[in-house]
Amino acid sequence: MPYTVMATPVAERQIRGLRGPRRRAYEQFEQALAATGCAALGYRLTGEDPLPQLCVKHLRGADRVVVAFDRRVAWVLLIGPHAAGDQAADVYTTLYELAGITRPEQPRTKPPCCSPADGSAPQLEETVIDELLQRARGLRR
Repeated sequence: MPYTVMATPVAERQIRGLRGPRRRAYEQFEQALAATGCAALGYRLTGEDPLPQLCVKHLRGADRVVVAFDRRVAWVLLIGPHAAGDQAADVYTTLYELAGITRPEQPRTKPPCCSPADGSAPQLEETVIDELLQRARGLRR
């Protein structure tokens, strides 16, 4: 089933900043996301809501992309490096800010993005997507 791929305002800025191989890796990912949905992603996050409904894909090097699904729309929430030693640059720090939660203290597990039972993508309610979009407008990174 094809998906419409949309990006938050902060993700749009991040996409515009990608160059060379990083840009090509994202473009290939976006094509796969539109065509295959959750199968294009690596794993779901764990922790406080809405994290368990968000999926991540390793793009190139340390780059990660975080995606949420709402019916037939795949929302690219964030793109950036996983920089564990630099919380100011780390995509997960920005994700927790976007989600309005604190950084989880327990180690994350990485279950598959698609449901093992039926292959479906995790779905966020429209109101949660709206909240994420509103917070994304306020992010400056």
